Amino acid sequence: MNQLSDRLNSLSPSATLAMSQKSSELKAQGVDVINLSVGEPDFNTPDHIKEAAKKAIDENYSRYSPVAGYPALRNAIVAKLKNENGLEYTAAQISCANGAKQSVCNTILTLINKGDEVIVPAPFWVSYPEMVKLAEGTPVIVRAGIEQDFKITPAQLEAAITPKTRALILCSPSNPTGSVYSKEELKGLAEVIAKHERVIVIADEIYEHINYIGKHESIAQFADIKDRVVIVNGVSKAYAMTGWRIGFIAGPEWIVKGVNKLQGQYTSGPCSVSQKAAEAAYTGTQAPVEEMRKAFERRRDLIVKLAKEIPGFEVNVPQGAFYLFPKCDSFFGKKDGDRVINNADDLAMYLLEVGHVACVGGTSFGAPECIRMSYATSDENIVESMRRIKETLARLK
Repeated sequence: MNQLSDRLNSLSPSATLAMSQKSSELKAQGVDVINLSVGEPDFNTPDHIKEAAKKAIDENYSRYSPVAGYPALRNAIVAKLKNENGLEYTAAQISCANGAKQSVCNTILTLINKGDEVIVPAPFWVSYPEMVKLAEGTPVIVRAGIEQDFKITPAQLEAAITPKTRALILCSPSNPTGSVYSKEELKGLAEVIAKHERVIVIADEIYEHINYIGKHESIAQFADIKDRVVIVNGVSKAYAMTGWRIGFIAGPEWIVKGVNKLQGQYTSGPCSVSQKAAEAAYTGTQAPVEEMRKAFERRRDLIVKLAKEIPGFEVNVPQGAFYLFPKCDSFFGKKDGDRVINNADDLAMYLLEVGHVACVGGTSFGAPECIRMSYATSDENIVESMRRIKETLARLK
C-alpha cells in the first residue's frame, strides 16, 4: 500500500515551483525559455557576506546552534528592527529558522488548532492557505482585485472576522502583486484588529527592502496591537541570499517560546555558517541592498511600460517586490487553432509552450484572472520576454 497521509494529500503542490521545473525541462531540451516564474533575486550575495561565511568555516562554526539561533544574530536583528523600523524587541522575542517560509509555517503551526480560521487576503502567496490546512485550520479568503490595487480594506477585514478567527496573514510588499500597504492603510486594519483580542497578525515583510515608496511601514508600529503581531522577515530577498535559508520571527515572547519548542523537535537551529553570514548582512554595509533596489525599480518601470503596450492586459503599478500581476481575463475563451484559453493557468502554459516565456497562472494565488511575472531578471530578458508575449497573444482570436 503506497498510502500517503491525509495531511499530505490535503495539500496542493507549489504552482511556482512546478512552473519553474517545467521551464527547466524545456531548457534542457534546448528550448530558449525566458523564466519569469522564479521569485528570487538574480544578483549574487554581496562579497562581505560571503567573506563572513568563509571566516565562520575557518573558525569552526560547524556545530549545532541554539534552536532559536545564535545570540549574536538575534541581537543583530534586534538592532535592525530598532534602527530601521523603530520597533523595540529583545533577543528572547526573536527566533531564527530555515528561511522565512519556515518562519511563517512555524508560527501557523504554533497558533492554529483544528477548525480555527485564518484570514488570507487574495491574491496571496501560494503557500499560505496550504500551511493553514497543514495545521488543520480553515483559510478564509478575502479577495481584493486590481481595481483596489490588490489591497483589502478595513471593512472587508471586519466582515471576515468571526468567533473562530485566530489570525490574519498580511504580506506587504506583496507576493504576487507587488502592492504595498501605506501607513494609513495599515492603521485602518490595525484599528479593526484591536477590537478582536483573539486575532494575531502574521506580518510577512520579507520584501521590506524592495519597495519604491521610500519607506517600509510595519503593522507592528501600532502600540495597541504590537503584542499581537508576529513579524516574519529574513535575508533572502534584500541580500540575495535565497539559498542560505535564514529567516526569523519577531513577536510576543510566548509565541516565540512556542515556535522554539516546535522547531526544537523537527529541525533544530538553522545552518550555523548561514547564520554568521546573515549576521554580517544585518551589521555590515547596506549599500548593496540599495543598489539592488534601484535596479529592481528600473526594471519595474520597464516591464510596466512594456506590459501596458500589450493589448488585452490590464496593468497596475506595483510599489514593491519584483512581480507584475496583470489581469488577463480578456483572453479567456480565445483560441489559437484547436487550443482554447479557458483560464490564466491555460494562458501561462500557452505562453511557455508557444512563446517560450515562463509565467505563473494566478489560480494558485487566489486570482484566476491574472498571471504573475517576476522581473528579477535582466533588462534584456524583460524586453525580449514582453516582445514574445505580445507577439504570442496576438495569435489568439
